[in-house]
Formats: sequence, structure tokens, C-alpha cells
Amino acid sequence: MSTEGKAGEELVELAGSHRNRADISGTLIDAPADDVVIVTIVLRRKNELPAETMRGRARLSRAEFASRHGVDPADIERVQAFAQRSDLRVVQTDMASRRVQLEGTVAALQQAFGVRLQAVAGGTLRLREGSIMIPASLQGVVLDVFGLDNRPQAEPHVAVAADKTFAGITPADYTATDLAALYDFPGGVNGSGQTIGIIELGGGYAYRDLDGYFSSINLATPVVTNVSVDGAVNAPGSNNDVEVALDIEVAGGCAPGANIAVYFAPNTAQGFLDAVSTAVHDQANRPATISISWGRAEVGWTAQAMQAMDQVFADAAALGISVFVAAADHGSADNVNDNLAHADFPASSPNATGCGGTHLDSNGNTITNEVVWNNNNGWATGGGVSDQFALPTWQQNAGVPASVNPGNRVGRGVPDVAGAADGSPGFRVYLQGAFITVWGTSGVAPMWAGLTALFNQALGHDIGALNPLIYGRQAGLGGFHDVTVGNNGAYAAGPGWDACTGLGSPDGNALLAALRGPYPMMWRPMDNTALFGPLNDGQHLFWTGDLARPGDVQVLFYDANDSNWWLGAVAP
Repeated sequence: MSTEGKAGEELVELAGSHRNRADISGTLIDAPADDVVIVTIVLRRKNELPAETMRGRARLSRAEFASRHGVDPADIERVQAFAQRSDLRVVQTDMASRRVQLEGTVAALQQAFGVRLQAVAGGTLRLREGSIMIPASLQGVVLDVFGLDNRPQAEPHVAVAADKTFAGITPADYTATDLAALYDFPGGVNGSGQTIGIIELGGGYAYRDLDGYFSSINLATPVVTNVSVDGAVNAPGSNNDVEVALDIEVAGGCAPGANIAVYFAPNTAQGFLDAVSTAVHDQANRPATISISWGRAEVGWTAQAMQAMDQVFADAAALGISVFVAAADHGSADNVNDNLAHADFPASSPNATGCGGTHLDSNGNTITNEVVWNNNNGWATGGGVSDQFALPTWQQNAGVPASVNPGNRVGRGVPDVAGAADGSPGFRVYLQGAFITVWGTSGVAPMWAGLTALFNQALGHDIGALNPLIYGRQAGLGGFHDVTVGNNGAYAAGPGWDACTGLGSPDGNALLAALRGPYPMMWRPMDNTALFGPLNDGQHLFWTGDLARPGDVQVLFYDANDSNWWLGAVAP
């Protein structure tokens, strides 16, 4: 498809940018032609990222990343020329994240990108339908355009169970320190020297509430820095305050020595992308781990937006940053009423760690039972098989099933890890001067972010992308409580990885031990079986180490027929 833009330029379709008609109430009118809008354009990399950075095997400094894998200055010049002839103004350029922000009137943007922008009468909602067009000269240069449409993009994965007063706190509610004890988080470290980034698309917090929560668990209130993205600020006073309080209180309680940076952005696709990009490339706060408790079923995103966000998570992996994302709270359907299963994004990004939910029973600091969280009333952990992303190499031996949807697609399996998410007992949160009980996978992402801050401090280095480090070791080798009972609707739990709780909930000290060593948890399938002879059906070999030094290579043999594992070394 092509058309003609200003000055006779040929316009071509931007792949993956198609937007469906919005299902909204209210009267649609043409957006006022003189309204001024800022859009974010994402450009191609100067050079693709090395494969080793995506497998957790290599790290890039920020300077090296920007120089080699940021945007090509020549591409910036191309966009600047396009902006000038389209009556648009360059507002901001970020070389490392490859983002350029352009400002212009609705009339100028419609002509520049071949779209029709509509608005809801009497409101601020702006919508587009169909695909974005770009000049043929920028095809392959411009990957994504955000901000023409500002409909709400994501939902917080949290719900409130009940109000609690100081005098009537339910003892069974879990605080962050309760979870740290139950999941055996490492002692002797507190996250000192680390910064945890938290993405928020609305709401805010009051310092007095943070003081109330942390004093109740005998901890000092952490240092919290607010970062404004696209004009959004810490603005308490809405239902989204629950999400903000939960994220800060869980992350800070699990890693009480860490600093916290909260990135506030508008709840739009543009705001979400800009928030994550800002956090990953933040030179001032430099978060080593990021928690995201917002998302939506993949079907609610454009392919363009998912591609752009996934690339930002790839940036994070290359820079050694861990990203944890809640897997959603409405089971395998993910709150979509089409009788199909849906994975939630951005949890389904292969470059992020998806966090599912469990129901956790305990006695003191001992776990007595842990099963898949499913209340059988529409509230259950998300999880499933991605319709957008292919099966990653590190997940190929995890037993990810084919999708239950027509076509039985084999794709990225979600989630990767899990933790307590049920409302009974629930998370204890302090908000507006009182304790409340909340539930949802929103609490699992900041818990894992806090745990990872402890790992980073204990190991003396940032572990970065967790997924390539943990797959291949899911049965009997430590690091996880394998959750084998329950379902989230279309998918059932079982031994090893499953599409409800991933590899399981954390066994903190055991997982730290597994992450130690010269070749921590970097297990890969072994294709060459010359040393061992042919394998029978159901038998698998994995290896880790340095092939140039055979004595350092460890081999893991797994027989699925009887669920037995053997661990050994290759002789020099």
C-alpha cells in the first residue's frame, strides 16, 4: 500500500502499525487541526546487538552501547530533513535509545504520516484507525511511531481485597519481609549499592504512607527518586495509587538497602515505551533491575509497539539490567472474551522475565503448600504461549506446549518464574493512612526485582537477563520451588516448567548458590554426542563451561522417561 505525502513524496505502510477501531463510548469527531502533539519515533540500530549479549554471556558499557548500537547520526539527519519539510519540529533526540521526538499540529502530523486522527467530543482522547504511513525514503530507517493515538494501553495487575486498620491487621497478610523469609532470601545483603527501577503509568504515593509501611516492618524508608516521563509526575489520588504503593513497598521491603527510582509516565503506548526506554538508559539512577506490573493481552497491542518494547528489553539485557514483568491476573484468557488463550505483554517479551502467581500457605517461616493461583472466579495467574514471539533458544528444552488456540502455534512460553499472588492471605500494603490487603501478580515482579538486587550485591556483579541463566536446570537442581498442582484455565501445572508458574517460586539461597561459579547456570543443549553415544527418545544432554578447556565443561544428562538427572564433568 502506498500514497502520496507532502511535496509529492511516496508514503508506504509502516509494518505492524495497524490499529483497530477503538471500542469506546462517546461521539467521535475530527481531532482539532491546530492541536499540538508530540510523537516518538524509534529508529533502527547502527549495528545489531551481538547474540552473546542476549544470552547473558556478554555485557556492554553504556558508552560502548551508544557508540556501536545506538542510532546512526546519518539516520537522525534523515529524520530531521523529513521533519523540516513536514512542518514538524525536533523536540528531543536520544542516541542510545534511538528515539526522536517530533512536535507538530494534528494537521501536519496527519499529512506527514498519512493518518486520520479523531477525538472524543469533549475529551482529550485521540484515536487513529488503520496503518501509519512513512516516506519511502525512511522505510527501514523508521521502525516505530508512537503518540498519534493516546488511548489507554495497559492495566495494573492488582486488586484490593479488604481494608485493614491498625488495630485489626490480619496476621496472615504477607509483608515483603514475610515473603523474603518464606522464600529464603539471602542474608548478609540488603541491596546496598543497587537501584531498583519501577515503571508506573498513573497514580502516585505519599511519603507518610511509605514511612507507615516501613516502620511497621522495622525498616528505614528507602530513598525514592521520582522520574517524570512525557510530563507525568507522582500524582496520588487515584485507584492506581494501590499499584504504586505495592511496588515500592514490596521492592523496598525485599531489598531495604537499595535505592528506588520510580518512572511516572502517561498510560499510553508512547508513555509506556518512553518510560521503559528512560529507565534502561538512565545515566543518573542506573537501575540494575526493573519491575513492571502493567500490561495487556498481546491482542491489545500493535505488532509495532511490541517489537519496539522488546528491543528496549534487549537493550537492558546487553547492559546487564534484569527486567521483571507481572504475567497478569485473569488466567489464560487474560481478560479477553473471545474463547481463546492469550499471553500478556510485556511479560511475553523474550527479553523480560515473566512473573506468574501462586497460592501460598505457610506456618511461621515454613512453606506448607504452594499451588497455582486460581480462584475459579476470573482471578488467576496469567500464562500461556505467545502469539507474537517465537520460542527462544534457551526455552527450547523446557517443554513449552503448543498453543491451545487453533493452529497450535509453538511460541514463547510465559511465565518464567512465580511467587505468592493470591488475595488469601494477600499482600499487606499501607495506603492513605491504613493497611489494605491486595492481590495480583503485581506483587511478584517487585519481589523478584528486590531478590535480584540482593543477588547482584552478593555476587559483586549484576546478573542481567535472568532467563538464559535459569532454563535447563528446572528439575532437582535447586533454586526453585516447583509448583506442580493447579491450572490457570487452558494450561495446567506439572513438574518442571509450565505455563502457569514457569520454573516455580524462588528458593533464594539455593538460587544464589546456583548463580555462583565461573559458569553460572548457563546451560545449553548439547548437539554433539560423540563422547556419549546416541541418545534414546526422551534423553537430553546439556553443557556449560568453556569448550576450549574440556576439564571445565560440565555435562547434565536428563532422562524424561524416569525423570532422572546426572551431573558430571568432561575429562581433559
